[in-house]
Amino acid sequence: MLKLMRQAVATARLMVGVKDYDAYVARRRRFNPDAPVMTRDEFFRACQEARFGKGNGRCPC
Repeated sequence: MLKLMRQAVATARLMVGVKDYDAYVARRRRFNPDAPVMTRDEFFRACQEARFGKGNGRCPC
């Protein structure tokens, strides 16, 4: 049941343009373990700026 709930939340977030922070952190740690990782708030802000044109157009994940 918990897995289904997590999948539903992740799907809902993607539908409104919010990427998965946990996936970002896992990928960052896997491919570049020494690089700094954004906080959840920084990540959300970067995704929103990329989506609505204030950033460089690329989401951090």
